[in-house]
Amino acid sequence: MPKGGKKGGHKGRMRTYTSPEEIDAQMKAEKERKKLEQEELEGEGAAQNDTAEEKLPQSGSDDSDDEDPSRRRAGVEGLIEIENPNRVAQKSKKVTQIEVEEPRQLSRREREELEKQKAKERYMKMHLAGKTDQAKADLARLAIIRKQREEAARKKEEEKKAKEAAAAAATRGVKSLSLK
Repeated sequence: MPKGGKKGGHKGRMRTYTSPEEIDAQMKAEKERKKLEQEELEGEGAAQNDTAEEKLPQSGSDDSDDEDPSRRRAGVEGLIEIENPNRVAQKSKKVTQIEVEEPRQLSRREREELEKQKAKERYMKMHLAGKTDQAKADLARLAIIRKQREEAARKKEEEKKAKEAAAAAATRGVKSLSLK
């Protein structure tokens, strides 16, 4: 959209359009500016590398953001040196510095969750051994059910024998009548 908006702009001014030549010139100027900045940064980086090589080889272990001169500072931070006692600089640890053997401290939730799982496992072991109140009640209920089933099976067996005896007696009676 041209400068000035849809209706022609403020107080009757004419719309102004950017010509393609102006756009090309602006883009070339932007590319040149970026190229110069890159060259300056590379030049500074090479100078810093030369000075870093002159230092002791152990000096690389104490890197921090506060001491880095090439770090860009935004806003007022670049103009004024501020010493904030509450700010903690993030220091990265090397793999050799990390202690893997040290046991990790558990959070309260993790610790409570582990305790809950262990308590549940203990309860299940005691339950299976029949030492808990619930297990004792279950075993008593099972014993009662077994007794009832045995009695029912015994009664069924007796009824079956009684039917067989009655059927046998009936067949004997029919045979004795048919023989006469």
